[in-house]
Amino acid sequence: MRHGRRLAGLTLLALLGAAAYAGPYLTRWSWTGVDVTAFGEPPSVTHWLGTTPAGRDMYAVTLRALRRSLVIGLVVASGATSLAAVTGAMAGYLGGWPDRLLLWGTDLLLIFPPFLIAAVASPVAVGAAGTALLLSGLLWPVTARAVRAATRSLREEGYVLAARQLGAPAWMIVRRHLLPNLVSLLLADATLNTGTAIVAESGLSYFGFGVRPPDVSLGTLLADGTSSATVFPWLFLPPVGLLILLLLAVDLAGTGLLGPPSLRERG
Repeated sequence: MRHGRRLAGLTLLALLGAAAYAGPYLTRWSWTGVDVTAFGEPPSVTHWLGTTPAGRDMYAVTLRALRRSLVIGLVVASGATSLAAVTGAMAGYLGGWPDRLLLWGTDLLLIFPPFLIAAVASPVAVGAAGTALLLSGLLWPVTARAVRAATRSLREEGYVLAARQLGAPAWMIVRRHLLPNLVSLLLADATLNTGTAIVAESGLSYFGFGVRPPDVSLGTLLADGTSSATVFPWLFLPPVGLLILLLLAVDLAGTGLLGPPSLRERG
């Protein structure tokens, strides 16, 4: 309760997750269902958030999009952080050519604009799974460099030197002694990567490079509702509102994990 920002972010994130998975059961409409008597209708008792021009229930479609964006964000954050943790820790501990190879690879990935890489790879990265894999491969370099720098400072600690003298292999030292001491860094980075992944997925889907019809995400709903936002606001405002709340929740949780609240408040 003393960590108000962290608590607020995690609570809001939990509520959004509950809405994404439990909310569809509160209505009889599915996200693929079509009401042939209501095309482009405003919110009503029957359709709480109105309907799309194709007759689909906007409430069910929006929650489906929220669930898709949330899952992609969590999967991308987990994958990118895990890849960065393993490669960065091994490169920082071993040094030599693994370290140079990591620096060369991350520098190469950081040179090219991520959106350009995503646009080029979009023909093979189809659907939610392809988008998640693509974003995981684009978001890990910065974290890997941070893990490498932290590992280089830890590899000279007494417990690491003792394990090395006892003949422990490098992978065991990294797994047992280095990565456990980087949990706070990795946890905060994974949380912030979730927000970055959600924004990236929404942007890619908005321009047609991410999730594609018939599936939906918050980005595809924004793309569909932008042109008619002033005429049919119920097509645009719900996905915008949920995207803002989702990013706010992730930001509050992530910044709350970056360090002790007392130090941040004094800063």
